Amino acid sequence: MVIGAGPNGLVAANALADAGWDVLVLEAQDTIGGAVRSAEVIAPGYVTDLFSAFYPLAAASPVIRDLHLEEHGLVWRHAPSVVGHAFPDGRAAVLHRTVEDTAAGLDADHPGDGDAWVELHRQWTAVRGPLLDALFTPFPPVRAMLSVLRTQRAAGLLDLTRLGLTPVRRLGSENFGGDGGPALLAGNAMHSDLPPDGAGSGFFGWLLCMLGQDVGFPVPEGGAGVLADSLRRRAEARGAQFRTSSPVTSVTVRGGRAVGVEIAGGGSVRARRAVVADVVAPALYGDLLPRDSLPAGLLRDLDRFEWDGGTIKVNWALDAPVPWRAPGLAGAGTVHLGVDNDGLLEAAKDIALGRVPEHPFLLFGQMTTADPSRSPAGTESAWAYTHVPSGLEWQPDALARHVDRMRTSVEEVAPGFADHLVGEHVQSPALLEEWDANLVGGAINGGTSGLHQQLVLRPTPGLGRPETPIEGLFLASASAHPGGGVHGACGWNAARAALATQRTGRRLRRALVGTAWERVLRDPRSPR
Repeated sequence: MVIGAGPNGLVAANALADAGWDVLVLEAQDTIGGAVRSAEVIAPGYVTDLFSAFYPLAAASPVIRDLHLEEHGLVWRHAPSVVGHAFPDGRAAVLHRTVEDTAAGLDADHPGDGDAWVELHRQWTAVRGPLLDALFTPFPPVRAMLSVLRTQRAAGLLDLTRLGLTPVRRLGSENFGGDGGPALLAGNAMHSDLPPDGAGSGFFGWLLCMLGQDVGFPVPEGGAGVLADSLRRRAEARGAQFRTSSPVTSVTVRGGRAVGVEIAGGGSVRARRAVVADVVAPALYGDLLPRDSLPAGLLRDLDRFEWDGGTIKVNWALDAPVPWRAPGLAGAGTVHLGVDNDGLLEAAKDIALGRVPEHPFLLFGQMTTADPSRSPAGTESAWAYTHVPSGLEWQPDALARHVDRMRTSVEEVAPGFADHLVGEHVQSPALLEEWDANLVGGAINGGTSGLHQQLVLRPTPGLGRPETPIEGLFLASASAHPGGGVHGACGWNAARAALATQRTGRRLRRALVGTAWERVLRDPRSPR
């Protein structure tokens, strides 16, 4: 049984079905997908991605890539360029589809910065395969890290470790003399909740930039929901069943083992083998399980669980393309805007202090630029989201003021933007949570990406694995390692752990030979 039909729950359902299990997926909402959904919420013909939109992690993830979802309706589309950063003074930095084009643009801004970008990309290509395997497989990723060590030797591994710990602000200033390279790194780092001067933010910025050069920031043709639908169709083709509008209210525990669930409105469902929960850790342990079934130490650690910040998302329908001051932004699927490099730090400090930034940093999506099917020809389906302090209660007037700030930020770098608006739709932190219970207070990453809550510390200090103190219950949400992002690894890790408890290693491997999981199963911790 799988609780939740978000991307991790859908991946888990596929893995379990591939292994021959009878799989039932229970979803609280009336549609599947979790934070991977789309709908026409502004005007007819304008498709809006309601949560996530661009999917570099999905395109790079061996877990999702090897599912061959193109056989089940998924088509990836790309914007002409990947990411742009709009500076308030009208300039822009652009991450193009090729390293050479990106480097040429940075070099034109500041001679030598192109070579610096090429060097960062060289570091990426040297470790790409084993590094992605290390990120997307259960902890500890022994085989992947041994492969990194073989390719990098000791000195190279130390350099990579330093890059991974360096704040993105420092990483940018060490490598570039101009503004473009640091802005691309820092803007991408801000997709997480780490501040530009926070340890580990350099790794996030570097990773997303290099994935942008590698696989781009692709989008599903027709809307984000197509990605979720393709995962569902694949699982159903292997026998999985889905029940929507079925919110789980509790996990039934008998003799220390999860044996089923209770559903809102009455009714229970028995789990013959395991319960895999695509549910954020505080909700799983704090709401769905009886407290007396959990160790006191875990409950204490959960009191220290830290959410990532809240999110406000505004969706727009435009009757024309966005009128950017910088022409290079016209082809970028994703645009970062609102502040310069120093402004990024100021906005992050405001959020850390519980203040709403007067000058917010925005992530802006041009969906029709990436996929022409998203709106009528000559128009644009766009959105922007911004991080805000967690825990705030947004009254209508306060929300309206911040949406005005967001709209003004776009207008500063795209004069006349507001004149082209056909309609607007606002998603407050509360609405994001209402539509997906895992997005608590608008937190989109299942908990902070800070180093104090990663690896063996995610979601609480332990082994960094999906097993829980309850036998037969496995954590599959972004609260588990490796965390937020649409990569499916949390779901795959949980399903794999569940399978390992039910089969001998030889039978498990035999069940998965010839499936999408055969390659990602190659890890020293795999049951043999």
